Amino acid sequence: MMGHIHTDEAMAELLITGGAGFIGSHTSLCLLQDGHHLLVFDDFSNSSHLAINRVRQLAGKEAASRLQLMEGDIRSSAQLDKAFAARRSKIDAVIHFAGLKSVGESTLKPLSYWDVNVNGSRCLLDTMHRHGCKTLVFSSTATIYGFPDAIPIPEDAPIKPINPYGHTKAAVEQMLADVQASAPDEWRIACLRYFNPVGAHPSGLIGENPLGKPNNLFPYICQVAGGLRPQVQVFGDDWPTPDGTGVRDYIHIQDLAEGHRAALNCLLDESPQRLTLNLGSGKGISVLEMLRGMESAAGRSIPYQITERRNGDAAASVADPNMAEERLGWRTQRDLSEICRDGWAWQSQNPNGYE
Repeated sequence: MMGHIHTDEAMAELLITGGAGFIGSHTSLCLLQDGHHLLVFDDFSNSSHLAINRVRQLAGKEAASRLQLMEGDIRSSAQLDKAFAARRSKIDAVIHFAGLKSVGESTLKPLSYWDVNVNGSRCLLDTMHRHGCKTLVFSSTATIYGFPDAIPIPEDAPIKPINPYGHTKAAVEQMLADVQASAPDEWRIACLRYFNPVGAHPSGLIGENPLGKPNNLFPYICQVAGGLRPQVQVFGDDWPTPDGTGVRDYIHIQDLAEGHRAALNCLLDESPQRLTLNLGSGKGISVLEMLRGMESAAGRSIPYQITERRNGDAAASVADPNMAEERLGWRTQRDLSEICRDGWAWQSQNPNGYE
């Protein structure tokens, strides 16, 4: 369980790769508010400098002074070396968000996904090893479970990804298992398998900023509610679910950020180990339930059209989150109404994202 053994723990030096992205920016804010020193390392290929400006704004002047930003590519050892050398004191831990994340794009550009996600992670681990940093929280995904055999999905469910994105995340998990096994008395590693991160910071200042047409349901619904797109396409209403539409486990981005904080504290507090945990709510929400939730938050009706099922979709994907509660003392605190309220605050204040 969470304890605070290290007196210096509150002031850890952290490297956050991909820290300007959706999950990275919310987690960076959460860790700044905890008193940590952050070096955010991002190539800004799918993120915005504005996100970090707003993280600083939300954190306040004192905390903002503990955030350093560096532009760089995780596939470059030279740039990563520069990041490790940029801090006056040694980096204690890395939280690794940097990577490509679109399932659809991964099927069109598999080599890019293997290069950034797998080779980039290898490069990062190699640099960490050279600099004597052996603590890592890795951003994994429930996508690696593919079509699950049973719902809810426990951590020991079979790993059988069905797209290149999932294959690359599973490969990095295997690499981390091999690294930890090579020096089990030294490495502290947590693989966090997220379900569907949604919502935004309640201030509406930071949120999800999809470039072009959103790949995921929640930002798409937000954009339709905001009048940017004509209607939501619902892929199938004949699934074996309560209302016939697909069911997913949606996790508020603030809950997810707090899950990273809990995992980091656990690694810093306990002896070296490799943790693999689902981060989800354990509750399924259907496409129509999400639509109605957003209608209620936005105070307007959201047009939708039922279309054919998509290839590669599963009827339902819901986490068994009990292990995270047992090991980290963490579970989700926010419900569908808060997800929609905060998502709408972001969408209505930032109709074009960070543009």
